[in-house]
Amino acid sequence: MDKEKLRIDKYLWAIRLFKTRSQATAAIDAGRVKTQGTAVKASRTVAIGDEYEVRTEGRKWVIRVTGLLAQRKQHAEAIQHYEDLTPAEELERLKAFQPTSFHTGKRQSKIGRPTKKQRRDIEGFMDDPD
Repeated sequence: MDKEKLRIDKYLWAIRLFKTRSQATAAIDAGRVKTQGTAVKASRTVAIGDEYEVRTEGRKWVIRVTGLLAQRKQHAEAIQHYEDLTPAEELERLKAFQPTSFHTGKRQSKIGRPTKKQRRDIEGFMDDPD
């Protein structure tokens, strides 16, 4: 990949900052990817040593390009193609807002809809004693 051109949207997708290339392009179009404080275009060519400020839904990244990667690879291999320069205070802010447990979509026991016994007790309580 020495002389080939690599677009920023493809690079951000390949290093796994975005799940899809179209999400990377949408973030770039929205001005969430900057270099030296200036928003970039999706067609910008990536070069080794470039620094980018990237805002994703989950966090803010400051990365330096250490290698070009055109194809999406495993996470362990992808992280070798950039250096994370994100300030420590940003990482601390991220930890502060991270929930202690993740919502899995399953209802916890005894929380939510009442059980049959609880429903009968409620109906018995709500009925008029007339």
